[in-house]
Amino acid sequence: MATAASPASCFHSWSCNERGRQLSLSSSLFLPAASTNFQRDYGEKLITLSTYRSSVRRVPGFLSRKHKGFKVKCSITEKNAKPRLLKVMISGAPASGKGTQCAYIVEKYGLLHISTGDLLRAEVAAGTENGLKAKKYMTKGQLVPDDIVIQMVKDRLEEADSQGKGWLLDGFPRSSSQADALKALGIKPDVFIVLDVPEEVLIERVVGRRLDPLTGKIYHLKYAPPESEDIASRLTQRIDDTEDKAKVRLQSYAMNVGALSSIYADVMQKVDGNRPKLLVFEEIDRVLTDLQDKYERGLTAGEEKIEVPSGVIYENKDNWRGIPTRLNSIPHSREIREYFYDDVCRATKNAVEDGIHKLKVQITIPELNPEMDVYRIGTLLELMRELAFSFARDGKRVKVCVQGSMGAGIFAGMPLQLAGTRRMLEVMDWGEYESKGTFINIGSIGANEVTDNDDMFILMAPQNAVGNCIIDDLQAMVIAAGDRPVIIVNPRLKDLPSAAGVMQIRGREKRMEFAGSFFVCYNFRLLYLSGTQYPILGALRMAYPSQYELYKRVDLDSGKERYALLGTFTEEPTTEEITAAFDGRDPKKLSNTGGLWKILFGSI
Repeated sequence: MATAASPASCFHSWSCNERGRQLSLSSSLFLPAASTNFQRDYGEKLITLSTYRSSVRRVPGFLSRKHKGFKVKCSITEKNAKPRLLKVMISGAPASGKGTQCAYIVEKYGLLHISTGDLLRAEVAAGTENGLKAKKYMTKGQLVPDDIVIQMVKDRLEEADSQGKGWLLDGFPRSSSQADALKALGIKPDVFIVLDVPEEVLIERVVGRRLDPLTGKIYHLKYAPPESEDIASRLTQRIDDTEDKAKVRLQSYAMNVGALSSIYADVMQKVDGNRPKLLVFEEIDRVLTDLQDKYERGLTAGEEKIEVPSGVIYENKDNWRGIPTRLNSIPHSREIREYFYDDVCRATKNAVEDGIHKLKVQITIPELNPEMDVYRIGTLLELMRELAFSFARDGKRVKVCVQGSMGAGIFAGMPLQLAGTRRMLEVMDWGEYESKGTFINIGSIGANEVTDNDDMFILMAPQNAVGNCIIDDLQAMVIAAGDRPVIIVNPRLKDLPSAAGVMQIRGREKRMEFAGSFFVCYNFRLLYLSGTQYPILGALRMAYPSQYELYKRVDLDSGKERYALLGTFTEEPTTEEITAAFDGRDPKKLSNTGGLWKILFGSI
């Protein structure tokens, strides 16, 4: 039996769906059947794959936000190397939902959950040395000194189950002195999660809580009312759940978390806790998953490695890692698609954060280029979903819009490219976190689609067709939206003949002026020989706030390729400027003469 020359081990975290149990791996994987060892634990789901010759990549199901089988994440390590275990601290004010989020984290990641309150009670009940010390203070109603609590935490973290699972410290440390003591012992988290909830919301949550003295169950008058009048009649309010006491506890928490924020500034992640609990967990899950990915690539927290062309400086919020290669290999791999989704999302969010509210995304990789026979509407739908999720995670209510039927007579209908897409958007997998219908809604293009509940609008490929002009509806929608962001993705707004079969002369100039008024926050296109789609000569990229970057594709001796930076431009370069850069001439010193490259790039 053939085996790999250098055996390695690969650790994967995966999630199982009862209705579809299949493991999706990239086609590059080679596993000798006799050397494959699967260790499956449905509590903390771990697969160990040994002795293989290629890498494994995560391949979620097509058009599926959450893969309906196993979710595979992979890192390649030396033989017998141990996976990096997560070390998480979470902090939140009373009623912030911290307990709920801890339960979700433990359920998915299998971390050892350490709550100092539970730990104290367990130590006292077990009669340990630390427990006996703590009991002297607890029986008098006094706070247990920090040194005793710190020692308990240290001892617990050194036990075998902690060493094999990683840990989650729930609400601890609470003060800077406790944090300093942990730091002195070498106990530092990979991430310090802070649940951020407005004070008025926290007070409402506390004051509305009620206790059923018969069952011990906690209800809330607004968010979790009792099931019957009988239960409601016997509910009581706990002595600490008054507004005055809640304000005192919140003030104390605010003072302490401020000190902790400076100590853990390099690993702190604030999460908006004023959202449905599953949406809150989706953001926490994303933070922890990204952290695991960094460790799997051999990085540590706060040390994201970015490969960028020499001499080009990028903003910190644009963690770009270079243009992917093999873009003419169709279908695109999940890795390539996700690269572009992330690139678009970062640039668009940067522009929205800077207050720009009429935005345009233009991306024409082969699978998103309707002029090519490899065009895939599914890739555009995935891009729309990822862009919507990127804002919904921040608590924005996003309306995803696709134009409906327009025109009159024989011209009634809609562009063929968009036929059926509204239905596809409706039935797509929008995740397990109740986002569709709450933070994400589906609509059409027009002023009547704008409601007070919408925070922003993302429009999928708005386009004119013969007899169907979308620009008037688009303009009315922008006016109705006011200063709320309207983002158009891959628009095609050229003027076309009207239903009467003539060019729409009247108002054409105004329509074209409006169509060109959207700010381009992302632009990516490949450069080919004129009239062809092969070979790729280079690429043009702009991701706000960066400048336009012109790249030339270079073939390497190894059979691979790379993209070399030729120059940057403050505005989209003209065909002449692109020609000059590829010719090795200074684009700023152009003459009126053409040349070979001008002809080659003439139809870009």
